[in-house]
Amino acid sequence: MPFPLPACAVCALLLPALLCAQTPASATGPDPREIPLPPITTPMGRLPGVNELPARPEMPDALVMDDGTKVTTAAQWQLRRAEIRRTLEYYATGQMPPAPGNVKGVEVQTETVADGKVKYRLVRLSFGPEEKLSLDIGIFTPAEGGPFPAIILQAGTPPGATPLPRLPPGPNQGKGENVLLFVGAGNNPAPRASVAPGTSSATAETLATRHAEIFHRGYALVIFNPNDCAEDTTLREPDGSWSFRTTRFLPAYPGYDWGILAVWAWGASRIADYLETDPAIDRTKLMVITGASRNGKSAMIAAAFDERLLGAPVVTGGGGVGAYRFAGPRRSETLDIMELKYPNWFSPELRQFLGQREKLPFDQHWFLALCAPRPFLALEGDTDVISLPAAVQASFRGAEPAYALLGAAGRLGVHYSRHGHTFNAEDWTALLNFTGRHLLGKRDIVFDWFPTDADLDAAAAENRQLSP
Repeated sequence: MPFPLPACAVCALLLPALLCAQTPASATGPDPREIPLPPITTPMGRLPGVNELPARPEMPDALVMDDGTKVTTAAQWQLRRAEIRRTLEYYATGQMPPAPGNVKGVEVQTETVADGKVKYRLVRLSFGPEEKLSLDIGIFTPAEGGPFPAIILQAGTPPGATPLPRLPPGPNQGKGENVLLFVGAGNNPAPRASVAPGTSSATAETLATRHAEIFHRGYALVIFNPNDCAEDTTLREPDGSWSFRTTRFLPAYPGYDWGILAVWAWGASRIADYLETDPAIDRTKLMVITGASRNGKSAMIAAAFDERLLGAPVVTGGGGVGAYRFAGPRRSETLDIMELKYPNWFSPELRQFLGQREKLPFDQHWFLALCAPRPFLALEGDTDVISLPAAVQASFRGAEPAYALLGAAGRLGVHYSRHGHTFNAEDWTALLNFTGRHLLGKRDIVFDWFPTDADLDAAAAENRQLSP
C-alpha cells in the first residue's frame, strides 16, 4: 500500500502513467511536480550549484586545477586527483564514508568442483561500526598453485549463501518515467528474495564450468551480489527519502548522501580489503572489478576511487564510461534520461543539471583519469544503442592526458563485441586478453578501435538479419 501523502502529492499519484511517460523533465531543471528528496548534510559541505556555474560545452580539462593552474608534474597530479575526487563525489556519486579498517572474513563453506580443478569457498565478511555489517562473497580458485590475481564480479547471491529479503520496486520503476512523482509502493508486490536474473540458482559447479577459461588462465573469481550492499529500488518513504537508505549498509552511515552505485563500489572495496589478507590471492597485482550495465557503472566508480582495482566495466550506458556532453544521438542514454529513471543511483546533486549538462563542472572522463596510471578497459557492444561510441571515445580522449603525464600511455583500452546490451563470452575473452597483457605480461593485443556510424549501421543490419 502507498504511504499517506499531502494533497499535492496525491495529485501526482493520480496522474496516469502515460502522462508521466510523456512529460519529461523541464528543459532547464527538474519537473516542478516532483516530490522532493529531503536533503542530507554531509561532511563535505556545499559546492556551487548549477546557477553558480558557467556553461562549458567543452570537456572540463582533467589537468587544470580548480584555480586554473595547469598540471605538469606527478606531484601536482596528486593534488588535482583529490580535487577531481571531491567534485565527483559531490555532483556525480554522492559522498561515501571512509574505509572502516576492520574487515574480517569467516569461511562458511568449501567444496571442490569441476572434476577437482576448482576450489570454491563461501566467505562471510564483517565490518563497519561495531562490525555489524556483513557481506557474503564466493571465491573460486584453481585447485592447485597460487596465489592468483583476482577478478571481482558483481553477480547474484554466491552459491551456498542465503538470499536476503528485498524491498519491492518503486511504483513506476523501469518504465522510463519520472520516479520522483511518487512515494510508496503502489500496487507492487511484497518484498522478495534477493535474486539476480540468471544467477540466483547457479551452483558452484555451474559457475565453475561457465567460467572455466578464467581458471585456465590462472585467475581467481570472486562474486558478490551488489544488492546485498544497497537495494536497487526507486521505492520512497513517506517523507520522500529513498527506501534503500533504510536497509543494508546505509543505516550505519546516515551522514552520507551516496547513491546506490557508490554503495556498490564501496562494497567492492571492502572485498578488496579482505582479499589482501587471503593467502590464495596475489596481493602484488591489481584486482580486476567488472560487471555489466548498472554493475558496470559501479565497477567504473570502484576503479576510479580505489587504487588497488583495475576497471573492466561492460556496456555501461548513460552515467557510465561515455561523456554526458556527447550522449544523445542514435538513441543513446543521456544525463536527463538517467535522472528521470534512476536518480537513486547517483548523487542528489546531479539532478539540478537536467537540461543543462554543459554546466557540469566534470564529465565522465574524470573517472577514467582517476584510474591513471592503472590499466582500464571499457567493454562495449556494437549494437548496444544506449551507449554512443563517440561519447565513449570523448571520455578516452579526455582522460589520455592524465595517462600520458604519468608515463602510462596505452593503458586505456576499449573493445567492441558483436552484441547489444549484454555481457557474453566475447567480452570475457577480451577482458582476459587485456588483463593478461597488463597483469601477466602475455602477448600484445591492441585495444583502441572505435566503430564509426557506418560500422554501427552495418552491425545493426546484420543483427536484424540474424534475428528470427
